[in-house]
Amino acid sequence: MCLGIPGRVVEIHDRAGLRMATVDFGGVRREACLAYTSDADVGTYVVIHVGFAITTVDETEAERTLEVLRAMADAVEGEIGEPLPRSR
Repeated sequence: MCLGIPGRVVEIHDRAGLRMATVDFGGVRREACLAYTSDADVGTYVVIHVGFAITTVDETEAERTLEVLRAMADAVEGEIGEPLPRSR
């Protein structure tokens, strides 16, 4: 199963010429490449698949999707290496 998981860009930096970001998935933070989402900026919600932001989404859609994914905890844990925290 392949998942695209939405998260919020909290920091942008350069790594070896690639535009990279720290992305927050509701408390879990991971680094992701922004090469395919040139319009993403700090505060933007992006969908991450295997370490790459593949599209941007609005906050409402991101939160709705995260709620569905929390219900699929095992699949998400396999994709990002740990479960998403529960809603705040």
